[in-house]
Amino acid sequence: MYPEEYHYTKDHEWIKVENDEVVVGITDFAQKQLGDVVYVELPQVGAVFEFHQSLGVIESVKAVSDIYSPLSGEVIAINEELDGSPEMVNEDPHGKGWIIRLKLRDETEIEKLMSVSDYERFLEGLED
Repeated sequence: MYPEEYHYTKDHEWIKVENDEVVVGITDFAQKQLGDVVYVELPQVGAVFEFHQSLGVIESVKAVSDIYSPLSGEVIAINEELDGSPEMVNEDPHGKGWIIRLKLRDETEIEKLMSVSDYERFLEGLED
């Protein structure tokens, strides 16, 4: 269910590493918890974020939640399609529903994130 090559956070963000850049989104678990996504507030291209700093907001019919930067870096692209189609986060959270692309400042921060097996164990702990 969760892509093997991705890394995950306890806040339910995922990253996909592509050289010195990462694609960031929220996990399938997160989108299910939120319900129907109606709005995604995205940061500006060029904005710089620290590890675990709020970079935007995702709003659903049930809740408003912060999106946290899983790593330190500069925003080099945003998923502009979410502006008109925020439901893409629900429909394809690990693909077309991506949020931003970051240029990494410190690649060693990736080691702080969970592998898919660690994330799945983490989710099992939430269900207990």
